[in-house]
Amino acid sequence: MLWQQLVNGISIGSVYALITMGLAMVYGILRILHVAHAGIYTIGAYLGLYFFEATGSLSVAIFLSMSVCALIGIAMQRFVYYPLLRFPPFVPLIAGIAMFLSIGEICRLIAGPYPLSFPAVVYLPTLNVWGAFISPVQLLIFIATLLVLLFQWFLTSKTNLGLMMRATSQDMELAESSGINSKKVIALTFALGSAFAALAGILVGINYNQVYPAMGDMPAYKSLALIVVGGLSSVPGAVLASLLLGMAETLLIGYAKIPLPRDALAFIAMIIVILLKPQGLLGRRG
Repeated sequence: MLWQQLVNGISIGSVYALITMGLAMVYGILRILHVAHAGIYTIGAYLGLYFFEATGSLSVAIFLSMSVCALIGIAMQRFVYYPLLRFPPFVPLIAGIAMFLSIGEICRLIAGPYPLSFPAVVYLPTLNVWGAFISPVQLLIFIATLLVLLFQWFLTSKTNLGLMMRATSQDMELAESSGINSKKVIALTFALGSAFAALAGILVGINYNQVYPAMGDMPAYKSLALIVVGGLSSVPGAVLASLLLGMAETLLIGYAKIPLPRDALAFIAMIIVILLKPQGLLGRRG
């Protein structure tokens, strides 16, 4: 029972990690809270369903949805956020909230207000690990998240592009004076983060067999809380906070039977971390 709850919690936390990684990457580069990121998560789910119905291939649907959402992320950065960088930080934040709300309404107008079934079949085995069952969808979530984490680590740690991303994150003006094209680095960061969010949306749609216009509402709030807990611009911190929250939601509420709304845990954790460790779990002071 305990091990099964841990597996379920890691599965939930893996989806949170895919969302918060992109949010932390964007904050690290531009120091803005990209609230519309959760809207891209919703778009990714709908596009994944559309491409799956059109092609009959889940892998093709995932690739196409991630690609389109990457372009949407670049467009948001180029035409909305970039012109607003000269204004105080709350201005891009309000713009992000406006885009997020608009995305939900557009999805409702186009696809309707009711949930749509996502009947994709995952051709993976059901595993029994020490008495805990891992469903095909959970296995897909684990594999996808692991591949994304490895890709993100390799990109940022082992490539020149990753070096440019880190330099831009630390000091954009100094990076530009060194010959780094910060606009391209920022665009790539938005593209990657948006692609990760789209993947998360598809995986959630498959796992719960539904997509709906408001599916990004709670991830929008939780992801903001999680990057604060993890350390704002710290991608490893965001991943760690996501996994811990996923396990806490299943263990404390499902296993320990604590009478607390599951969705409140992220915000309780955020308040505690702000009080005890304001820089976050893996964040740096200053």
